[in-house]
Amino acid sequence: MAPSSFLPSIILPALLSAAGVQAHGIASALVVDSIFYDGYNPSYQWKSPPPTVVGWSVPDDLQNTFISPDKFNTPDMVCHLGAKPAGAAAPVKGGDVIEIQWTPWPASHKGPVLDYLANCNGPCETVDKTKLKFFKIGESGWVDQASDLWAANVLTNNNNSWLVRIPEDIAPGNYVLRHEIIALHAAANPNGAQSYPFCYNLAVDSKGTANPAGVAATEFYKAADPGIKFDLFSHPTAYVIPGPALYSGALPVSQTKPAPITATATGVYAYTVAARARAAADGAMTAAAAAAAAALPTTLVSAPKAASPILPRATPAL
Repeated sequence: MAPSSFLPSIILPALLSAAGVQAHGIASALVVDSIFYDGYNPSYQWKSPPPTVVGWSVPDDLQNTFISPDKFNTPDMVCHLGAKPAGAAAPVKGGDVIEIQWTPWPASHKGPVLDYLANCNGPCETVDKTKLKFFKIGESGWVDQASDLWAANVLTNNNNSWLVRIPEDIAPGNYVLRHEIIALHAAANPNGAQSYPFCYNLAVDSKGTANPAGVAATEFYKAADPGIKFDLFSHPTAYVIPGPALYSGALPVSQTKPAPITATATGVYAYTVAARARAAADGAMTAAAAAAAAALPTTLVSAPKAASPILPRATPAL
């Protein structure tokens, strides 16, 4: 066996074993219309070539770790440790419900679940993450005080999955979906809250025209915010969900157990001018917007769906 292939076979199990000591979870995949799109796993960095997936790569997240409040103002807060853009996008339509799959999430790690979108204004595969401006499209916190049920518990109970709906009124284009759990089990301590952000590329087909204003992820939260510095165990009576206000066009979705997966796909490349031209022909874009769309580069074209390199595996409910 060649040394180059033998070495990762020794190192990777050891690293993943060590990760299990303090493992929390990763957002591992998307499902849209019962079609499975693989996300990113740090083990992919040892595959040659690595698979093309819709999830942003986080090769430094070998221990399934988190972003602490003292790092909230760093680029790692955008899409996790050393995150780099995904090589493909999951095609969705305005109004679609997306299922985000997680590896098993600990029931003790209570906290809110939040979802954001940012328009890449071009291909997300090459976007500068520090320039992304996010608007919040979903949030859930303390769901039921009597039973101490939090959004993260709902995710665990629903087979480690979460649903979010894409607004119908946003303009078509390339977007980054930023999905996040904030674990509060240690948040009574200074710098104790734990943010777990993960990102996915989306190619959104829509007849909408809205371009919501956004906020940089590094400006979402402060360490002293009441939804960040929070004592789960001091008999609180209320919880304030942190971050920007929910976008006015955000759509509600009922958190239920996911439907069966019927197919797998790798994804598509960046949303094309041709698709925008179709939207313009349908009267969904102004003449000025259509002219701007026509001026965009056309080098990236839609790719046909292909079999995912990793078959989906359901995560067990805890």
